[in-house]
Amino acid sequence: MKKYASNEITFKQSVLLIFGIQVSVGFLALPRALAEEAGTDGWISLILGWIVAVTAGLIIVQVLKRCPDGTILELLTTYIGKWAGIAGAVLLALYFLYITYTTIVYSVLIAKSWLLPQTPAPVIMLLLLIPAGLIARKGLRIIARYSEIVVLLSLWIPFAYLFPLKDAHWLHLLPVLKEGLKPVILAVPTTFYFFVGFASTFIFYPFLQDKQKASLGIILSNTLTLLVFLFITIVCFVYFSPDRIADYSEPAINVLKTIEFKFIERIEVLFIAFYLFIFSLAWIPFMYFSVFCTSWLFGKKDHRGHLLMLWLLVAVGSFFFIPTSSQSEKMTVFLGKTGFYMEYVFPVLLLLYVWLYDRLKRGKSI
Repeated sequence: MKKYASNEITFKQSVLLIFGIQVSVGFLALPRALAEEAGTDGWISLILGWIVAVTAGLIIVQVLKRCPDGTILELLTTYIGKWAGIAGAVLLALYFLYITYTTIVYSVLIAKSWLLPQTPAPVIMLLLLIPAGLIARKGLRIIARYSEIVVLLSLWIPFAYLFPLKDAHWLHLLPVLKEGLKPVILAVPTTFYFFVGFASTFIFYPFLQDKQKASLGIILSNTLTLLVFLFITIVCFVYFSPDRIADYSEPAINVLKTIEFKFIERIEVLFIAFYLFIFSLAWIPFMYFSVFCTSWLFGKKDHRGHLLMLWLLVAVGSFFFIPTSSQSEKMTVFLGKTGFYMEYVFPVLLLLYVWLYDRLKRGKSI
């Protein structure tokens, strides 16, 4: 009997789970980040970053195939030893916790800035944590279903971004490679942060009903993310001038200010209110993955006790300290650097170790 059979997720759910994690927060600031590094040629850097992200995701799948019924923690224990499993559980729990906290703080600051300027940040944090905790305590299957529903309900958003195109200046994209190839290449590392999230495969791989499609799921989820990122990036590039786009912290929100309807004055407020659901596609799964690692570490099958402690820690802690916007930005930068080593470098090193281990073991058996 499979260890995680009671919480299995479908192929579509796994695709939308990764896709939701990736587009949740980075969507808003991506155009500005690319413009600062490579100007209006930043969309080319995005495609190159997608290639690297897909490659890293496929490497993770190839590694996990060695232990199809276990997570990365069981694999580390099997191939290296118990101490490696413990170290992996601690590091991944801290990494997932950091992503959870960084994304939910960013969401709180966005909500306070655009929606509830008079509401204290700790109260907003509590309002977001209550439904997040209720969903996360139900396990991965419910989280995957939640991601599926939110993504389907968000299909109207791309159509809203078609309205600003009536004032677009497509010449902003020309000439292509106006400053050469060097800025485009240098901007590729910037895109790594926006594709962070496929490391969740480390945990949910044994929950997949059809593991044969895991590689296809990685390609499809990252491709969907790329298409969304390319769309919003090009919309912002052709609407704002190359010099103006860097003046906006979240150009994906500012571009919506141009939309006017008789029955609603500020559509960007409606957009942010709904986008809180999309934000949650990052912090809810990673909240679960973090307590999954700690529960594994202490040999507990039920993650709800650890989830309650994490929930109380964040909720109570927010009444004593909430990062400012500048501190949140620094946290995001650090997350990008950490994510590069955890999701891009670590899988490559692990694949090399596993390949060498299997090769040496096969040689001894001959």
